[in-house]
Amino acid sequence: MNKELEIFEHFKDISDPRIERKKLHSLIDILSIGISAVICGADNWNEIVTFGKAKEAWLRTFLELKNGIPSHDTFNRVFSLLTPEWLNESSMNFFISKIEEIKGHVSIDGKTVRRSGDKKNGNSAIHIVSAWLSNAGLSIGQVKVDDKSNEITAIPELLDKLDVSNSIISIDAMGAQKKITEKIVEKNSDYVISLKENHPKLHGEVSNYFQSAYNNNFEDIKVQYRKSEEKNHGRIEKREYWLVSNTDWITQKEEWSELNSVGMVRSEVTVKEKRSVEFRYYISSLKNAPVLFQNSVRKHWGIETSCHWILDIAFREDESRARNLHAAENFTLLRKIALNLLKNETTTKIGVKGKRLKAGWDEEYFLKVIGFSNGS
Repeated sequence: MNKELEIFEHFKDISDPRIERKKLHSLIDILSIGISAVICGADNWNEIVTFGKAKEAWLRTFLELKNGIPSHDTFNRVFSLLTPEWLNESSMNFFISKIEEIKGHVSIDGKTVRRSGDKKNGNSAIHIVSAWLSNAGLSIGQVKVDDKSNEITAIPELLDKLDVSNSIISIDAMGAQKKITEKIVEKNSDYVISLKENHPKLHGEVSNYFQSAYNNNFEDIKVQYRKSEEKNHGRIEKREYWLVSNTDWITQKEEWSELNSVGMVRSEVTVKEKRSVEFRYYISSLKNAPVLFQNSVRKHWGIETSCHWILDIAFREDESRARNLHAAENFTLLRKIALNLLKNETTTKIGVKGKRLKAGWDEEYFLKVIGFSNGS
């Protein structure tokens, strides 16, 4: 197989969930067509089949296709039966093999695939917790939140799948849980976690401490300070960051693993002379590291802007109606595989949606996308 198509090799060991007598098409062909089609603009099973038929002659240059292009029902059935963990692990192994190790900053956040639910059969829309490696621009893993659970139990499960040692993990307020901080420290990582009213005692202590300190210009308090300003299309955003590494005054300090610092961010946004101000608070295992704290807060939103938002805008994820068994979760994985490949192809300076179109039109460009060089 061509070096450009190396990614498909990583799916060859996935166990086929079908019974032997119903295997008209090889699993690797089905997976390869699915990934290729989603890269090139397909957003549902019918469009994957249309792509396959339009590109059949070319696909035969590297796939077996002994019984032609599978039908819509075949794609739906196979991806409904396929265990998502297998597809997730295979794709994750490929991308991590290309970047050698996970290091730097990892954002963890959840997203609901809004139309994946089926009210008629009593099935709610699936909710996925994902990990985003900021410095590489890669989605590196996901876990579906069980219907009887929530992100609090899904986050440790996701962390167990990743080697995140020597990284900084950022999570929104849902992740402000003692067991989650314990799991992150156990993984030899640091954390920066947003703090809100879901922990009223800790939030009250931290917010009261900072507001009193802020009103008194942090007099007699050892604090580290950073600031930034961004201007874009008439919008001005100023951010100020304060990090305090003395946490002995926190009542519950010993209940939180390596609670070494607390932070406050003041965000001031001005749009057409209308100004709004917001204060946000954080707990962290970092100590005396204001630059890392600032970067972690800023980079956390990369999972929203560079992953979740693009999945909705360029891949129309919220319109997806894949629902049977594992189909919705597996289609989410196909989109993230495609997103990783498309974002890391940097020779063409257009958006992800435009790259999808170009990959469908230009077979040479498709090979460049699927070759994955992590921006090099």
